[in-house]
Amino acid sequence: MQTVSVRAESRGYEVLIEKGLLARIGELAAEVNAPCRVAVLTDDIVEQYYAESAEESFRKAGFDPVRFVIPHGEASKNPEQLIRILRFLAEEKLTRSDMIAALGGGVVGDIAGLAASLYLRGVRLIQIPTTLLAMVDSSVGGKTAVDLPEGKNLMGSFYQPHRVICDPEVLSTLPEDIFADGLAEVIKYGQICREKIFDWMKDPKARIEEVIGECVRIKRDIVEKDEKDTGERQLLNFGHTFGHGIEKCSGYRISHGKAVAVGMALMARSAVRMGTGTKDCLENLTGVIKNAGLPTETDFTAEEIFSAVLSDKKRTGDSITLVIPDRTGHCRLEKMPVETAKEYLVCGLDRDKG
Repeated sequence: MQTVSVRAESRGYEVLIEKGLLARIGELAAEVNAPCRVAVLTDDIVEQYYAESAEESFRKAGFDPVRFVIPHGEASKNPEQLIRILRFLAEEKLTRSDMIAALGGGVVGDIAGLAASLYLRGVRLIQIPTTLLAMVDSSVGGKTAVDLPEGKNLMGSFYQPHRVICDPEVLSTLPEDIFADGLAEVIKYGQICREKIFDWMKDPKARIEEVIGECVRIKRDIVEKDEKDTGERQLLNFGHTFGHGIEKCSGYRISHGKAVAVGMALMARSAVRMGTGTKDCLENLTGVIKNAGLPTETDFTAEEIFSAVLSDKKRTGDSITLVIPDRTGHCRLEKMPVETAKEYLVCGLDRDKG
């Protein structure tokens, strides 16, 4: 099978997508970095499935791998864990000619990317995503972060990987609900600019490489125009502003994908009720979300969610930019006072309005 390669021209790295790439990690890493010491950062679940085979591939290509394992889940994405990683890198005496490989889902990719940006003011980074969410979204684009008690992703940096290696075969070990989390991000891409993705959602596993490749191309094109998230890149935040609030309200017991799914449905409902979106868009979007096995509602109140939104990194002073779905396959950005954003939130949550 031919490798799907999506190149981020302005950043000089490729996203490689093909079944079976995990066994070739070492040779693919050697194409962008001479064999060296490589810190394989992973979590305690992914470690059981893929750490040994990944490290064996690195060794065959001449690399010297060392491993650092974090507990799985969002709770590990914190400054204390970040410091542990940085100290591990220092204790192992990694140098600027060495490399970090992030082997895992979004949590691993985010914290490993931030560690790579900070250690010795920057070392090479390879992203090896093992979840659909990470493949289509978080491993691409250079956003890295950890959470603070006050909110999600409040400590971070923009740091591009040197290569992203996606092996869709690893998705076979994902529980269905974790796979569905990734589908939330796929649906996001369909709504913001690529309606045909909604058709693919009827059987996404049958064309998974095509799905991943299309999502990566969309993100690449947007990020190349706006790396630092000050303009068009904010479209990628569709469903995330209120979704992050829901995550925080739940103590991160509600997963990112499920929270974003609710956030997207909430915005579509509010757009219809505020007169800025079509009913067809709402029906199409919520139908795709439900068919993917994802939620469209939350029991948290507007006050609870809004309190979390006030600490969101996307807020600027007394204003915030919302991503509003105005028709199927299209969203627009609207900067508004935070109190107006609260009106959107209230409208999206109000079940009595139909």
